[in-house]
Amino acid sequence: MFGLLSAALLAAVLVSPSQAPSQTQQSAPSAPVPTTSSAGSPQGTAGAAASPFSAQVQQGGLNVVVLDPAHGGTDPGARGTGGIRESEIVLDFATQVRRALELQGFQVVQTRQGNENPSFDDRSAVANAQRGAVFVTLHISSTGLPGTVRVYLNSDLSPVADANGLIPWDRAQAPFLGLSRTFGDLVQGFLTQRFKGSPDTAQTASVRQLRTTAAPAIAVEISSVTVEDRANLDRMAPGVADAIARGAAAFKPSYVVPNSPGALR
Repeated sequence: MFGLLSAALLAAVLVSPSQAPSQTQQSAPSAPVPTTSSAGSPQGTAGAAASPFSAQVQQGGLNVVVLDPAHGGTDPGARGTGGIRESEIVLDFATQVRRALELQGFQVVQTRQGNENPSFDDRSAVANAQRGAVFVTLHISSTGLPGTVRVYLNSDLSPVADANGLIPWDRAQAPFLGLSRTFGDLVQGFLTQRFKGSPDTAQTASVRQLRTTAAPAIAVEISSVTVEDRANLDRMAPGVADAIARGAAAFKPSYVVPNSPGALR
């Protein structure tokens, strides 16, 4: 269970996903169904505290991309009239995004490989266990102009730290919002070049999956499950993958992980 994280270095915290409290997955922010671009509303806050420990962070900046295909398992996410399921499409998109990132030299860690449904905190814990990482969650919306893509970052979070510099687990994203903005704008810029009608810059939303992530974190939402032919979405996958990979590569020089201890309580 998660309690308070060190504001000094949340990205250094090594947490096993099995320690995270279970929560129910939701849908994307622009969609009627909650989440990422849906991420939805909170399902609860962290409970009991874990034993304190510290970890030393490696220098060298961005090395790992944690890729989160949203939903899964009993949560199919947004559904189209033709039987299109968001949870299935984002898993297929993730395969191409992963390949593009690896060609850029990144190590990719996925939050799910098949039809599982990790909780929000399980997914965040995967990212928080990495050193030198960013987090990208993939969604297909049920709204928006088909053929467009939007990047979301979490709305402003004021870090509520105690006298020891620790902040609550559910505000772990707060110290990273500036980096998330930089990362999100870069990815959105590359997406806009490929997908006419997409915004020029990343947007903010209350994205539950991002709020507990102690790393630069964005949600990428593709429109839309309402297309009659799934092939229209499948054709977008290579462009989305290339834009995310190029955005991560462009962001890499901006992200230097400090070499300082972090703690979890």
